[in-house]
Amino acid sequence: MSEAPPVDPKIEAGWKAAMAPEFGEAYFADLVGFLRKEQALGKIIYPAGSRMFAAFEHTPWEAVRVVVLGQDPYHGPGQANGLCFSVQPGVRPPPSLKNMFKEMATDVGAPISPHGDLTSWADQGVLLLNAILSVEAHQAASHRNQGWESFTDAVISTLSREKEGLVFLLWGGFAKKKSALINSEKHHILMAAHPSPLSAYNGFFGCGHFSKTNVLLRDEGLPEIEWALPAIEV
Repeated sequence: MSEAPPVDPKIEAGWKAAMAPEFGEAYFADLVGFLRKEQALGKIIYPAGSRMFAAFEHTPWEAVRVVVLGQDPYHGPGQANGLCFSVQPGVRPPPSLKNMFKEMATDVGAPISPHGDLTSWADQGVLLLNAILSVEAHQAASHRNQGWESFTDAVISTLSREKEGLVFLLWGGFAKKKSALINSEKHHILMAAHPSPLSAYNGFFGCGHFSKTNVLLRDEGLPEIEWALPAIEV
């Protein structure tokens, strides 16, 4: 028998209202039960439970302007902070993120950041959403097919249905498949290769998505994103 989901999940109020139907679904109860059992077995799970919904906390429902889709959290110690592609301050930026910085430098002249904390993007309305919101330490994709994908697909579908003029950045084959959930007549969809070193030279470098996003936002009458990351103390 599945455990009941949290009655009051720790998620920003606007998101809680928008996604309320999902919290009562059987898959969500199964997901919560899975996470509790993994924790009871003493397994280390990233990010910390308090940060699993960090993307929604930093980018409230009413603030979403841009959506970046990732796959699952980093599985190394101290890396994942609940925002896709982002790492905690003091952690060396992973290769894909370094390539994002290279493209930003070419595209919008942003200086290459020594840190990889993308919180400043999230605070400006960039929803940094992984399809899977948790992972076992050192076990990539270990929480695949446990229910997170159903929830995050519902997030994308709900954004598509309830909002207009959002910019979706879909990098790589996995993210591109999510375009089926987005109404392209209401929203802007920019697709490119993944920034991974394995594919960045096959269409990510030169995609110009950072400047294109700001042009689209400006056309919607919305503020542009300041892509350059602020200096932080580590």
